[in-house]
Amino acid sequence: MSAKRERDVEKVYSTADFVAKLRRLASALEEGGKFEIQVAGERIYVPVRAEFNIEHERQDDEEEIEFQIKWTNG
Repeated sequence: MSAKRERDVEKVYSTADFVAKLRRLASALEEGGKFEIQVAGERIYVPVRAEFNIEHERQDDEEEIEFQIKWTNG
C-alpha cells in the first residue's frame, strides 16, 4: 500500500449539507459502524476505533467550535 500524502483541507458546506453529514455520522456511531465521507474530492474511511472530541477556540472577537474525529492508520 502506498503512503498517503500529508493534507490539510478545510471545506465549507451549506447548512443542509453539513446537517446531512452530521446525521450520517450520528447514524454510523449509533449502529457501531464505520463512517465514510468525501472531502474535497478524497473519500475518507473513518474506522470504528476513532476518537471524537470537540474544541472551542476564542481569539479577539472570533470564536470557533471544531468537531474532530481522530485515529491512527496501521
